Amino acid sequence: MKDKINNSKENIKALEKKSKGLFEEFKTFIKRGNVIDLAVGVVIGGAFSTIVSSLVNDIIMPLVGIIIGGYDFTGLSLKVKDASINYGSFIQNIINFLIIAFCIFILVKVINKFLHKAKEEEKKEEPKKSEEVILLEEIRDLLKNKK
Repeated sequence: MKDKINNSKENIKALEKKSKGLFEEFKTFIKRGNVIDLAVGVVIGGAFSTIVSSLVNDIIMPLVGIIIGGYDFTGLSLKVKDASINYGSFIQNIINFLIIAFCIFILVKVINKFLHKAKEEEKKEEPKKSEEVILLEEIRDLLKNKK
């Protein structure tokens, strides 16, 4: 009986040690900036998707409907026996995707342009010479002119 108790205590200690190692590894994983950035990106992406869906459903699709004669894509469907194939919703989702992809493309393009300008400004700034270096260069030039 004592052997079983000792074995179970050893098993518990081994399990605690493994779980502490796993927990430490998880903490290290979470502390990395990329994971947090990814989580923020997913949350913002979800909110952005809702905004774009509203833009498509409430503004763009009614305008498209007016242009094509009041036709609404979401009501398009095909009935096959008891099943209904709602291809209008599929068209709507394709339009949503294209608009979201275009908005993200524009956003990335603007960010890249901004970052590119910042890098160019850093490159344009030449390091300023100290007074000692300027003085030494003048002395060098004078010595060259004497020869």
